[in-house]
Amino acid sequence: MLQGDLPAELTTFVGRRAELKEVKRLLGRARLVTLTGPGGVGKTRLALKAAHAVRRAFEDGAFFADLSDVRAPEMLDRALVSCLRLVDQTARPASEVLHAHLAGKRMLLVLDGVEHLVEECEALLGPLLKAAAGLSVLVTSRQVLETDGEHVVVVPPMSAGDAVSLFADRAGDTKLERGQAELVRQLCLRLDLLPLAIELAAVRLRVMCLEEVVIQLLPLDLGNRNTTLRTVIGWSHELCTPHERLLWARLSVFCGSFALEAAEAVCSDGCLPAVEIADVVGGLVDKSILSAEETAGGLRFRMLDSIKDYGAEWLARLDSQSERLERRHKDFYLAQARASAAAWFGPDQQRIFVRTRAQLDNLRGAFERCEVDEALELASTLWFYWVGCGQLGEGWAWLERALARGGSTGPRARALWVAGYVAVLIGEFSRAREMLEECRALEDPATKAYAVHRLGCLALVSDDHDRAVELFNEAVEHYAANRTLECNVLMACVELALVMAFQHQVEACHELCDQVRESCESVGELWVRSYVDYVEAYTAWLSGDGDLALTLSVRSLQVSHHFHDLFGTVLVIEFVALLRAESGDVERAAVLQGAAARIWESVGPRLLDSSYFNAAHVACAELSRKALGRHAYAGAHARGARMDLDAAVAVAMGAAETRQELPLTPREWEVAELVSLGLSNREAAGRLTISKRTVDTHVEHILAKLGFSTRAQIATWVTEQQDESAR
Repeated sequence: MLQGDLPAELTTFVGRRAELKEVKRLLGRARLVTLTGPGGVGKTRLALKAAHAVRRAFEDGAFFADLSDVRAPEMLDRALVSCLRLVDQTARPASEVLHAHLAGKRMLLVLDGVEHLVEECEALLGPLLKAAAGLSVLVTSRQVLETDGEHVVVVPPMSAGDAVSLFADRAGDTKLERGQAELVRQLCLRLDLLPLAIELAAVRLRVMCLEEVVIQLLPLDLGNRNTTLRTVIGWSHELCTPHERLLWARLSVFCGSFALEAAEAVCSDGCLPAVEIADVVGGLVDKSILSAEETAGGLRFRMLDSIKDYGAEWLARLDSQSERLERRHKDFYLAQARASAAAWFGPDQQRIFVRTRAQLDNLRGAFERCEVDEALELASTLWFYWVGCGQLGEGWAWLERALARGGSTGPRARALWVAGYVAVLIGEFSRAREMLEECRALEDPATKAYAVHRLGCLALVSDDHDRAVELFNEAVEHYAANRTLECNVLMACVELALVMAFQHQVEACHELCDQVRESCESVGELWVRSYVDYVEAYTAWLSGDGDLALTLSVRSLQVSHHFHDLFGTVLVIEFVALLRAESGDVERAAVLQGAAARIWESVGPRLLDSSYFNAAHVACAELSRKALGRHAYAGAHARGARMDLDAAVAVAMGAAETRQELPLTPREWEVAELVSLGLSNREAAGRLTISKRTVDTHVEHILAKLGFSTRAQIATWVTEQQDESAR
C-alpha cells in the first residue's frame, strides 16, 4: 500500500506531456524543484500529476500541503507537520519535529502556493534538505525561491492542440466538428492558452452555444498573460447574478474549505438571506467558481486562489464589508468552538472530532483575526481538540502565543489552566507548575478547580501520590460546589482511581470507575470512558485476570486511536505489550515496545518519567529479553520502531505483524525509477551516491526478478506502475 496524502484527481488531466516528462526527469535528479508561472497556468495540476507518477520511487510516501491560506509565517512549520499527519504532542518547535521525522526518510513533499511565504520557505527548506538526505520537494509558486539547489521549471501556457482538447473535455464534447475545432482554437489563443481561463470559458457552453461564447469574448480587453486570467475571471463575474457576485466576494473570507452551514451563517444578511445561500452556492458550483468535495464530515466547498483573490478585491471595494465579514467569520468559528466544547461531554464526540478537524484551517484564520481576549478564549476553548484528539503540539503553540499577548483575568485564567494541562502531558513540568500556580493565584472561581485538578495531575506523574490524592479531592469538591459535570470533572475521578490502582486499592478503584463509567454511558461519552477502561485493565491485571485486562485494553485503544489521542494510545500499547509477554507472545511484546518507543518521541518523556507508569514497561522488557535473548529482543524491538502508528495499533489489537511485499527492494525501486527516466547506470550511481558497480548489480537483479531482458522493458514497467498508482 502506497503511503502519503496526495489529493485525488477530480477531473481529467489533459496534455502537458513534455512538461510532465521534464518535471519527472528533474525529480529523478534534483531534490528541490519549483514550478513557477502566472496564476491559472496549471502549476498545481502539473505538480500533482507528476507527484502521482513518481510516488512509487519514494518509499515513505508523497504528501501535499496547500499553503495558500497560511497567513502567519510562524505557522508554516506547523502547517507542514499537519500535512504530514504527524501527531506530535511535544513542546519541540515544529521545525525540530520535521527534522526528526524526515531524517532517514525517502519522501516527496509537494508545497503548493508559497509565493507569499518565499523567505520563510527558503529558511525552512535549506536546513531541512541538508538534514534529510532522502527528502525531495516540489514547489508551486508565482515567485521562485532563489535558494541553493533549486531547479526551476517555468510552466508555459498549453499548446494549442492541448488547449482545444481541454476545452472539449470540460465542455463535455470530445468530438468537435472541424469548423468548431478551429473556432475553439481561436478562442483558446484569445485566452493566451491559460488552462483556468479555458475551463471558465467552457463552462459557458452550459447556457449558450460556442459561437455566442466567442462573440461575448471578443470585445474583452485582453492584455498580457498576467491580465488575461483576471479579465476572464472578470468575465465570469459579469455573467454571474448579483447574488452570486455578492456571495463570491463574501466567501473569500474563508480559509481552505467550508461547509454550507458556515456560508449561511457568515455571508447572509438582508441583501442575501440565509435561505437563498444554498441555491446561490449551487450556481457558483455550476459556473466552476466553487468546487465541491465529499468528506467524512459532509459536503465542503472551496475556491481556487486566483478566483478567491478576485472575490477578495471586490469585497474590499464594498464599504466596510470586508471588516464586517472577517469579524463574522471569526465570531462564527469562535461560536463553533464554544458549542463543540460544550457538547464534547456527550454522544457527539465523533461528529465534533471530524468537524473540528475539517474546520482547522478556518479556526487558524479566525485565531489570527482575534483580539487578545478572544485569542485566549479560542485557544483554551479548543482544549478538547488539543488533548482529546492528539493535537497537543499545535495547542501548545496557540496557547503560548495567546498568553504572550496578556489579556484580562477571566480569559487568561482559562488559558492558563489549559496550557498547564497541555504542559503536563508533553512533559513541560516546570512550565506547567508556573502556569497552574498563576491560574490558582488569580482566584477566578470558574477556573480554580481546573488549576487544582491539573496540579493533581502534576503530582501524579511526579509519583507524589499523597499530594495527588489531596489535590484531586479538593478539585472534585470545587467542581461539585460549582455544579460542574463534564469530561474534566470525570477525568479527575479517573486520575484519582489510577492513584488507587497504583497503590493496589483495587476495590476502591473499581467503585470509583463504576461511577464514572455510569456517568459516561448515561450520555454516550467515549473519550473519558477509554481511560476508565485503561484503569480497570490495570486493576484486572493486578487481580490476575489477564484476559479481561487485554479485552479492556483493546477497547480503550480503539477509542484513543480513533480520536488520534496519542498519549492514551501509547500508554495502552505499553500495557498491552506486558499482557502479550505474560501470555507467552514475547516477540509481539518486544515489537510493541519498539513501536511505543518511537511513538513516545512524538509525545514527551517516555511514560512521563514516572516509576509507576514505567513499571509495566520494565516488567515486559525483562520478561521478553529473558525469553527471546538479547539479540532477538533487539531485532524485534527494531522492527517495531520502524512501524507506523496504524500498524502498531493493529499488532497491539492482535493482527499479525505484516511486512509490505514488494517485487523490488526500496533501493531497487529507486534504481528502476532512475532507469525509466533515461539515466545511465553511472548517472544513477551519482544520484544515489553509490558505486556504479552496485547499480549494475541492482539492474541485473531487477531484470531477473521481473523476467525482462532490456532496460527499455524496465522503463515501460515503471511507467505502468506509475499509471496504476495515479489511478
